[in-house]
Amino acid sequence: MIDRLHKAFESRVRLGIMAVLVVNQWVDHAQLKELLGVTDGNLASHLAALEELKYVQVRKRFLGKRPNTSYRCTATGERAFRDHIDAIEGLIPKP
Repeated sequence: MIDRLHKAFESRVRLGIMAVLVVNQWVDHAQLKELLGVTDGNLASHLAALEELKYVQVRKRFLGKRPNTSYRCTATGERAFRDHIDAIEGLIPKP
């Protein structure tokens, strides 16, 4: 019954990260931090885990003279996330 749930999305922070990234092209670190209400370190560790799984792509660049790190969901990440959401919906009985 729960075998289709992805362990990578058990954390509410990772679930939130993916929910934001699935519906946006690129989101920068500051925006994610503000949207999710988490610390820099907490966000960075969860993003690193998702990046290791190839669910998130990282882009580091300069905007003017300021460094900017932004993230987007990969096709693999989107598939895994949508499968996870479908599995959750499957747990809810239909009337």
